[in-house]
Amino acid sequence: MKKTILLASLLPLLAAAPVKKKPAVYEVKTVVVAPYSGVITPAAAEFISGAVAKVNAPGGADLLVIALDTPGGLDSSMREIIKAMLASKKPVAVYVSPQGARAASAGVFISMASPLVGMAPGTNIGAAHPVVMGGLPGTGGREKDKEKSAARKDPMDEKMLNDAAAYIKSIAQKTGRNVDWAIKAVRQSDSIPAEEAVKLGVADFTAAGIDEFLLKADGRKAGDYGALKCSKPAVEYFRQTRRQKFLATVTDPNIAMILMSLGAAGLFIELYNPGLILPGVVGAVSLVLAFYSFQTLSANFAGVALILLGFVFFIAEIKVVSYGLLTLAGAVAVLMGGLMLFNQPSLGGLSVSMSMLITTIIGLIAVVAGVAYIALRAQLNRVVTGIESLKDKRGLAKTALTPKGTVLVEGELWEAESVSGDIPAGAEVAVTAVEGFKVRVRAV
Repeated sequence: MKKTILLASLLPLLAAAPVKKKPAVYEVKTVVVAPYSGVITPAAAEFISGAVAKVNAPGGADLLVIALDTPGGLDSSMREIIKAMLASKKPVAVYVSPQGARAASAGVFISMASPLVGMAPGTNIGAAHPVVMGGLPGTGGREKDKEKSAARKDPMDEKMLNDAAAYIKSIAQKTGRNVDWAIKAVRQSDSIPAEEAVKLGVADFTAAGIDEFLLKADGRKAGDYGALKCSKPAVEYFRQTRRQKFLATVTDPNIAMILMSLGAAGLFIELYNPGLILPGVVGAVSLVLAFYSFQTLSANFAGVALILLGFVFFIAEIKVVSYGLLTLAGAVAVLMGGLMLFNQPSLGGLSVSMSMLITTIIGLIAVVAGVAYIALRAQLNRVVTGIESLKDKRGLAKTALTPKGTVLVEGELWEAESVSGDIPAGAEVAVTAVEGFKVRVRAV
């Protein structure tokens, strides 16, 4: 009873106690700009997460601006970036730039996770529908394919689509973005230009450069951080390390395909002419880098296996006379493997371009054809070394051949047998055949 009376007496005091409010103004004195252009891969996640960590470190800047230009990328890398952004204790803005850039697919999710989004004129955002990469080009828009997909939907695709829609909805709700358009970008692959994005509440404003971005950000509310006060802040750029640039380059699907082809060509040359060393070393290193890239990008194992099978056919062409059938089979295997290489659920942006694939196959065929031609020519050439090279060579009879005796050919004495009757000592002879370590000769 006493506890109840005591609690009742404290209630007015608790109600009158001041509630600690978040500051209405967030002052920005220093800004870190992290420019990233390319596919969203583990290297991109490492770079952007590193930029977020730099801002949140003791003495870090007050605002991070991610200058983004991406066609999309891996779902896992995108989620890693978004988790870092949402966990940041300081605002992380997204600036789709430079002019002509885009925030497509995974870039839409990253933009939706930011409390402040700016876009350069001439940029666009959207097309976030999860796709399965690696299909045959040119077949996606056929009416038959659309009818089939409508009549028979893959449950796994439905799960992936629903998961992506729910994820972008939760992000947009948290940051105050246009939820309806965000879902539309995922389910209908909607894409809009910068000016329309501002009208729909997808972006906050357009800006031609980072200076204009910060100028227009001044006074803008950035989620829970309050209104930003950006009065000529100090700007610092956060760049990718050499290692990150190298990994970003290697994990580009087209570069990975080139590395694998270069590795195969190096091994072809080394197998044909063992001892050159350089082609073998370059080929082995290129193959290792290619396999690292494929593993990082979650490449389809069946696609890699088909490409390797194609390389086996190319190597066999050098050893076996198939009149080009093995080369044709190798080209088909590499083509199909390249198309299947990234046949995995993705948010787009990961595929080997058809032009790159065709160019690679033509290059491989040219290398194989060149090596096969050299090998065939070497087989058809007349032997110029060894015992077999003595045929048709001339020499002198050191002893009388009746019909057997000794002759001097190429500075060496050979047991010989005449095929043209007896030959006196000192007469000139010509070798007609070589049988083991004996030669048959005739008088000249």
